[in-house]
Amino acid sequence: MKRILILVEGQTEETFVREVLAPHLLRLGLALIPRLVVTKYVKEGGSFKGGVPQYALVQGDLRRLLGDTGATCVTSMLDYYGLPKDFPGLATRPQGNCYARVEHVERAFAEDIGHRRFLPHLLLHEFEALLFTDPGQCSISFSAEEITKLQAIRTSVQSPEEINEHPDTAPSKRVLAVSPGYQKTLHGPLAVMSIGLPAIRAACPHFAQWLSKLEALAEG
Repeated sequence: MKRILILVEGQTEETFVREVLAPHLLRLGLALIPRLVVTKYVKEGGSFKGGVPQYALVQGDLRRLLGDTGATCVTSMLDYYGLPKDFPGLATRPQGNCYARVEHVERAFAEDIGHRRFLPHLLLHEFEALLFTDPGQCSISFSAEEITKLQAIRTSVQSPEEINEHPDTAPSKRVLAVSPGYQKTLHGPLAVMSIGLPAIRAACPHFAQWLSKLEALAEG
């Protein structure tokens, strides 16, 4: 069975990979294995994980993962919103829509890592965008009143991926404004599992394109 290593930035994304993406790819003969970004190593041998405080940590983790020559592919699932300022391509993003901008950063990311087995992916604009795919399916995580407000936000954009990177209106900020009790590691995975991968794929073209590339690895 082919193995794919995926670098994620937090426990919520790790749960999403294990509970949603991995079972889907396993049916194609692909084992998707999440690895959390290591934010700090200590002398005693332990480490702290989660978040992306600086690019060097991502770069180091990816190069370590690429050292596993038995892995067919190494990929990433990091939030585009909130990337550290030293992330490749961030300072030279072109004018245009969110897709042109994130693809520019992903190309620069791939060039910096410089390995044929690396497939970069950045979530537009962060994990919480996936919740806006179909808020009506998220009663396990939100009240009826909260769902109505989330649906109003959803109808204002063509795709959840367009919910932007402004500090006040990024997906997580909008979710918290509607539901102050939202806990990412608890409510996030439950909501996404309720929505389901087919719906997310249909509503989020950048995510769908990446998923198709992973699926294609089964054919090689």
